[in-house]
Order: sequence, then C-alpha cells, then structure tokens
Amino acid sequence: MKTSWRATKPNRDEFAPFYAGYIGRVPDGDIVTTLDNQIRDTGAFLRSLPESVGDHRYAPGKWSIREVIGHLADGERVFAYRALRFSRGDATPLPGFDQDSYVANALFDSRTLDDLIQEFEHLRKASVHMFGNLDEAAMTKRGAANGVEVSVRALAFILAGHESHHLEILRSRYL
Repeated sequence: MKTSWRATKPNRDEFAPFYAGYIGRVPDGDIVTTLDNQIRDTGAFLRSLPESVGDHRYAPGKWSIREVIGHLADGERVFAYRALRFSRGDATPLPGFDQDSYVANALFDSRTLDDLIQEFEHLRKASVHMFGNLDEAAMTKRGAANGVEVSVRALAFILAGHESHHLEILRSRYL
C-alpha cells in the first residue's frame, strides 16, 4: 500500500547535513518499494562479479570489494537498529560507529562474495519488512544518533542512499 508520506523525502531538519548526499541519491517514490527493489538490483549486480575480484582494492589502504559488501551489511544493521529503537519510542541517545574499525575487525576477506551478498540481502529483507509495517507516526519519530537528531523516515532514505553511494563507487573505482 503506497501512501504519500512514504514517498516524501525527509526534511533537512530530520537528518545531519552529512547524509544529504545519500538522501539526494534516492529516486522519488515509495521508500519501502525502493529498498525492496534494491535487493534485486544490487544482488544481480554483485552476483555478476567473479569471486576472483573479491580482494580487489582500487588503491592501497582502501577496502576490498568484499569489505565494501560487508560494510553495506554492517550499515544495514546499524541504521535499521536505530530506526527500530526510535520507531518504538526509545529516545536513548545512540553512539556513532567507526566504520573503519568495524571493517578491520570483521574478517570479510575470509568469506565468499556469495556469502556476503546473501547476508546483505537477508538484512535488507528484514529492513523492508520493518519499514513496511511502520505507520506514519512511527516513521516521523526521532532520536539522537552520533549526537544528531534523525527521524525514522530519514534512516530509511539513508539506507537506500548509502547503498547507492557504495555501488557507484564499486562501478566507478573498482571495476
């Protein structure tokens, strides 16, 4: 069921300025549909990559392709958890997360591309179910993460934009 509030991008006061680039990448339309469509589209793109490129880094010190996919899964967990907490009315401020430390400690390069892709897809499906079952009141609730107020709706758009951002990097710098 599509409703206008799910197709309306968040206002600038619903997220930190840093996330404007992610949100700006999200096409107009229902955010839950966008998140759901990304499962198919991203999965198809990632599955087109041969296992042999999984360790590729476009420059020294940059993440490998496996690490980028693992980072997408980590980001999905973190942003969805924030959305869950805030949508349920939990106003406890949440800390930020150090993405580089997460990647350094995750051992993504010891896993297959297929395993990482499956994990990301499962996490995204869970996010789609969660966001798809929130009403307007829940989607407009807010909480503080990393010292900045953010709405549940903005977190859904951030997830979609974060994925789009990293896929563009994979296409333009890695391949």
